[in-house]
Amino acid sequence: MTTHTDSLQSSSSILVTGASGTIGSLVVQGLARQGASVKALVRTPGKAQLPPGVAEVVADLSDIPSMRAALSGVRTLFLLNAVTPDEVTQGLQALSLAREAGIERIVYLSVIHADEFVDVPHFTGKHTVERMIERLDLPVTVLRPAYFMQNDAQVQSVVEGYGVYPMPIGEAGVAMIDTRDLADVAVAELLRRDAAPGPLPRVTLEVVGPEELTGASAAGIWGRALQREIHYGGDDLKAFEAQLAQAMPSWMAYDMRLMMARIQQQGMKPAAGTTQRLEALLGRPLRRYEDLVKELAGAR
Repeated sequence: MTTHTDSLQSSSSILVTGASGTIGSLVVQGLARQGASVKALVRTPGKAQLPPGVAEVVADLSDIPSMRAALSGVRTLFLLNAVTPDEVTQGLQALSLAREAGIERIVYLSVIHADEFVDVPHFTGKHTVERMIERLDLPVTVLRPAYFMQNDAQVQSVVEGYGVYPMPIGEAGVAMIDTRDLADVAVAELLRRDAAPGPLPRVTLEVVGPEELTGASAAGIWGRALQREIHYGGDDLKAFEAQLAQAMPSWMAYDMRLMMARIQQQGMKPAAGTTQRLEALLGRPLRRYEDLVKELAGAR
């Protein structure tokens, strides 16, 4: 007689949530390149451009029946849930449903300093999910990325049009991570857990870039790439929130303002040895902010 556990062990599918988003899509692509059996979870059918051989799974993290169906027969889970008002509920329920399905190989995307930026809703939300992982000693790799370099692609037109780098990241230092490097780390951890004969110990890994950037140094990098003087726009968080509120809900704009206030106060700095650990995991150097800026500037 084949048991539920036996069927999970014989299955090799990796379910990627958030598969149509920036990180999830890169993870799907990376896993597909490695020949893994991948299921891509999306809320809207046909929304994601999936690599050949990747199965689309339509479900919603807030909808329990669809998530039960999506997790059925899955061996390994990449859990990414977007910044939403019910992010905590989504994360906790997804982990509980994964336990219910017998999934013992999980990579969870959190955020650096989730336990320290206590007044930032989406940081504290992710830390709440981390607390569940820790208390129940779940077989999870918790990835804690810093600020994404690719966020700054959104301000390229401002930099080029006005000669100002407008992201108010301050002077404390931010070890920005290239999203491609983050996805590669996630893929490596998913494959490591997927290949293991049983559940592996819980791991928390900060995912950062190789240098700590300030507003002034980021402006300087843009200036060298564009061969003109670029100034740092300063630390005005009120103006930052007002600008964001034109393009997103007010609660999200305020969340981002609170995050940026913490970045100005504390920065985003990894523990000693983190860069070396990541480069050993990837088998190559981490991408630098200057490389991305050159890519963006050259693409115009």
